[in-house]
Amino acid sequence: MREIPIQSADPLWRQAISGAQILFVAFGALVLVPLLTGLNPALALLGAGVGTLLFQLITGRQVPIFLGSSFAFIAPIIFSIQTWGLPATMGALACVSLMYFLFAGVVWRHGAEIVHRYMPPVVVGPIIMIIGLSLAAVGVNMAMGRSGDGKIELVPYATAMTVAAIAFGVTVIAAVFARGFLKLVPILCGVGAGYVAAILFGLVDFGVVAAAPWFAMPQFVAPSFELAAILFMLPVALAPAIEHVGDVLAIGGVTGKDYTEKPGLHRTLAGDGVGVLFSGLIGGPPITTYSEVTGAVTLTKNYNPAIMTWAAVLAIILAFFGKFNALLASIPVPVMGGIMMLMFGSVASVGLNTLIKARTDLDEPRNLVIVSAVLVMGIGGLALNFDGLTLQGVSLCGVVAVVLNLILPNRQGRA
Repeated sequence: MREIPIQSADPLWRQAISGAQILFVAFGALVLVPLLTGLNPALALLGAGVGTLLFQLITGRQVPIFLGSSFAFIAPIIFSIQTWGLPATMGALACVSLMYFLFAGVVWRHGAEIVHRYMPPVVVGPIIMIIGLSLAAVGVNMAMGRSGDGKIELVPYATAMTVAAIAFGVTVIAAVFARGFLKLVPILCGVGAGYVAAILFGLVDFGVVAAAPWFAMPQFVAPSFELAAILFMLPVALAPAIEHVGDVLAIGGVTGKDYTEKPGLHRTLAGDGVGVLFSGLIGGPPITTYSEVTGAVTLTKNYNPAIMTWAAVLAIILAFFGKFNALLASIPVPVMGGIMMLMFGSVASVGLNTLIKARTDLDEPRNLVIVSAVLVMGIGGLALNFDGLTLQGVSLCGVVAVVLNLILPNRQGRA
């Protein structure tokens, strides 16, 4: 692979500006996850910043990657908080790191191909689809100005739908028609436009922002550890772990370096896992590699991993900026609903595209069985109860998909 030299001699001020740009690109998705799940955006910023620095420590600061909040955990976090509460959810999210460490150990021992052998596209594709579709009703309810369960009207219907449509529409326009830098931040454009519309409709209370201190210590959440919550959350890591492999290969293609060899895929997986562990222990969402950042690196041609260090440090600083975090918390429900409708669908589309790109043959009975079972169980909300221990949602789908893939005969020799 052709190796492209890294600009190690960039002056510090230029590195800082480039780092701020990277954070700006990742920012919309980074804070969207806590805003959708009810977690603290400040802790998401802190988890992403410290997590990225830990990742760089483990990988020797060789990979130009920034770690941000993972979309794969949105639906599971919402369900887990409703079922087991916030501390148990944070404990479960911290334990998700065990899956990353397990994958890292397996890759170190057997090579990266073993991951694809046991989790081919026919397994990963429908699981990703369920991650996106399992809480579609929540996004729709929020767009209509109601609470996630649809029981409480928070904003009048007509007003909510107008604001949600603006947020949705601007995001779509930016994603489809924008060029250059704006194309990298469609979520940020949509949230900004929706927020302006919400202000015009009188939905934003700036009193909370005015009352917030300029600098404030984030409200950390002490995790508790409940077996049911942990077992529910662990299989969710299948999708982002596979995505991590793809993103590492993608950034390697951009820079001309093979990061699976140096520093090694096992080290990048372990670095991601340590970041997930830290974020869960403080009360933030799990973090993962960001395709948006890969796009920004491709556009700017700046391959220096030091800019990711600057992005991480700036994220940590913002975590302690009280008024900024109060401003994020003031974003009304319909704005988030408009974004959620697109984002949940986008995640599902990634799963569908996984099947299409791999040319998964659904005329093959085993493949049809795996995909069909996962979709119906996940969307229908099937739950298995074992003496008080419940397995459902993405967790159940992940287990079922892996087991079916192992036991069903593959007559055509492909997934």
